[in-house]
Amino acid sequence: MNPRKIIAVDIREAGHEKTGKGWYTFNLVQELLKIDKKNHYLLYSDNVKNPFTARESGANKNARYKHFPKSWNWHFKVLKDLQAEKVDLFFAPTSYIIPALAPKNLRTIITVHDLVAFLFPSTHNTKAVLVERLTLKKALKKATGVFVVSENTERDLLKKFHYPKEKIQLVPCAPADFYKKAPAPHDLEKFRQKLKLPANFILAVGTLEPRKNFSTLIKSFVIVKRKYPDYKLVIVGKKGWKYHLIEETLKHYKLEEEVIFPGYLEDHELQKIYTLATVFVFPSLYEGFGIPPLEAMSCGCPVVSSNVASLPEVIGDSGLLIDPKNAHKWADAIISLIENENIRAMLIERGHRRAAKFSWTDSAKKALQVFEEEV
Repeated sequence: MNPRKIIAVDIREAGHEKTGKGWYTFNLVQELLKIDKKNHYLLYSDNVKNPFTARESGANKNARYKHFPKSWNWHFKVLKDLQAEKVDLFFAPTSYIIPALAPKNLRTIITVHDLVAFLFPSTHNTKAVLVERLTLKKALKKATGVFVVSENTERDLLKKFHYPKEKIQLVPCAPADFYKKAPAPHDLEKFRQKLKLPANFILAVGTLEPRKNFSTLIKSFVIVKRKYPDYKLVIVGKKGWKYHLIEETLKHYKLEEEVIFPGYLEDHELQKIYTLATVFVFPSLYEGFGIPPLEAMSCGCPVVSSNVASLPEVIGDSGLLIDPKNAHKWADAIISLIENENIRAMLIERGHRRAAKFSWTDSAKKALQVFEEEV
């Protein structure tokens, strides 16, 4: 049996308002702390509050939280501390900077979520594109192993960097378990009133940025509104890079009063809004994985999604898959789910089964196996 090892993890994204990479970090690390009672974990963050103390009372018994205030040299401070702590392995689930800077004697594992900075740079934040382009190649060269969240990301990685396939491990995302539990009806109604949600609405979730393709969705909603004027479009997410393009599209189609932006919602709030929605739509131009469709499926909301990148792999036959650039086809798909109860019921049933195939516990077991092999 291998002796106890010290495994360090960059958990910064788990403590902020979480999007895809943040939820990946939070859920994967939370499961690792549950199932791994042998190794010791050092959790590095720039947040004062430890995100792993609130929900699981015993989850942090084999971990120590290390806070370094956010600064320009945060990564260098952590690198120095990693050497002082004599860690056996550093896991970087969201950032390539420390693995790129790491000395040869520091074993590292990184997660590559997507290659948007290389394949679709015009749809992504300029600073993030620059940082990833400067660091990923170096991080890959130094890494002991690489996790990917989908087979599509693995294919992109092999094609773009000719990376050794044997060093890649699939560690996918999943919906959190609580999404499978139906909220109480009075809680749903209270939530509806709090957000002033209409009786009928179409839901989208994602950071408000070009890659999420909400402008095309708004164009399709124009068509839906002609037939179903009582429907609203609700887009949940924080404002991101080039948010103004969405505002311009709304003004062009005079839909400012018909599209609701609740802002960022926490996970239990998301559970409620998925449950209340008539249809969930995910028009993204590119995703390394795409967690929201699985969350919606878990909550019994039928899904219409883009048919590109990892999304067909994640969704399978459990949602309607549409060309992300064709607004008319999006409108047709949405209308079909409003009108046809049989299609809705079929997709809801398939969605529950599909979402159940993904598990954070399974992903954590895969990650832990690699940790054990590499240290």
